[in-house]
Amino acid sequence: MTPLIREIAFDTETTGLNPNEGDRVIEMGAVEMINHIPTGKTFHTRINPRRSVSEATIRITGLTDDHLKDAPFFEEEHVVGAFLEFVGDATLVAHNAGFDRGFLNMELALCGRDPVPDDRWLDTAALARKKYPGAPASLDALCKRFDISLESRTLHGALLDSQLLASVYLELLGGRARAFSFDTPETELAAGERRTARQRPQKLPSLLTESEKAAHAAFIETLGPDCLWKQA
Repeated sequence: MTPLIREIAFDTETTGLNPNEGDRVIEMGAVEMINHIPTGKTFHTRINPRRSVSEATIRITGLTDDHLKDAPFFEEEHVVGAFLEFVGDATLVAHNAGFDRGFLNMELALCGRDPVPDDRWLDTAALARKKYPGAPASLDALCKRFDISLESRTLHGALLDSQLLASVYLELLGGRARAFSFDTPETELAAGERRTARQRPQKLPSLLTESEKAAHAAFIETLGPDCLWKQA
């Protein structure tokens, strides 16, 4: 039996760009995936950053100080505790993961929690650059490449971006056909890649007797070179 792979598509919105200069997280969104497919389970919260939101962040997210003044603080148990429980030991999938990792681990450190180690992060931006060298690798560009609708995305939001990211991640791994994989223990690849419905399935065992096989082979030889059996 193929083991279950649990991953979390994750995104943050922040007051600015640099956690080392006092910028803080103002919103987190997360989407659970099992074997790379969203399960419908999500986590979302806004956070009071104890500082003003930059004008650039307001333009991007629409979130102002007034929107966040009554939001909980990151260190409250129903924020950080609930988030860590939701994530568990899953891999965090993020776009430009270094950014989200830096902010999340900064917030965890400020409230005495252990960081999420580097080996538990997967960067979809790096994955996209490797798969499509030289092509735009922003989340918007990848949504357009894969025909993922952006109609509901007039502003950036952590949960919506996590949901879009989950769809992009599925496409980067091989597309929607992965949801209809026909893996067996004998056909799984050593690198952990999964054979999808887009690939040629294994041949079914023949139900013919040996004499019937010989007669069938002789019949095929009488057909032209373009017959279906000679192209298999």
